[in-house]
Amino acid sequence: MKAIEIEDLNIQYNNISVLKDINLTIDDKEFVAIIGRNGGGKTTLLKAILGLTKPSTGKIRIYGSMPGYKSNSIGYVPQFTKFEKTFPIDVFDVVLMGRLKSDIKFFHKYSKEDIQHAKNIMNMLDIYKLKDRQIGQLSGGQLQRVLIARALCMEPKLLLLDEPTASLDEQSKSNIYSILKDLNKKITILIVTHDVGFVFSYIDKVACLNQKLFYHGEPELNKDIMDKVYGCPVDVIAHGDVPHRVFRNH
Repeated sequence: MKAIEIEDLNIQYNNISVLKDINLTIDDKEFVAIIGRNGGGKTTLLKAILGLTKPSTGKIRIYGSMPGYKSNSIGYVPQFTKFEKTFPIDVFDVVLMGRLKSDIKFFHKYSKEDIQHAKNIMNMLDIYKLKDRQIGQLSGGQLQRVLIARALCMEPKLLLLDEPTASLDEQSKSNIYSILKDLNKKITILIVTHDVGFVFSYIDKVACLNQKLFYHGEPELNKDIMDKVYGCPVDVIAHGDVPHRVFRNH
């Protein structure tokens, strides 16, 4: 089964082309990373898959349906740079937000099933002990686990993540990717990331994006592909018995 099917996708903002002729297919339960330079259209592509950005031309299908269709089950972890750290909400309430439906009413009350499901997700991600913690008191790695838990609470078939390990230390990055790889046994995962060195150890395929899609396949990239994606010479991660970086003149 195809989780994502994108055909001849083009997106323009004010006559400026953001994505050009994108064709991308992701199978059910694949783990795919999108890499590329800033401004290359990675976040725009995620928003198009979510149905938040409308294509200028082309088609997108999520498990055979159009983006935004109510039967689609997509969990989304946005790029999270700043938030009001004093906002009076605890971790458990943030995770429970994943159970909210589009037809929510005032004074909504969560069911016993909602509460139990949130507990199960939090235990799986080892954050239930933080349930009463105010959200601004969390470390970066803890916060990302909470946001992933919120996305999983809606029981998605597809999980989209936009730079989930930005600004995290190396150990936290490793923990997050290990969690995602374990989740990938049950759901499809598409991640936007700059963590090229980390992500190649966990993903099935990589999509290299800089307005156009330059590569979509196994996570083994050569110099020519990387230079096209980033527009200049970049570090190459060499895989072997001992992973190492190969530096070129820049």
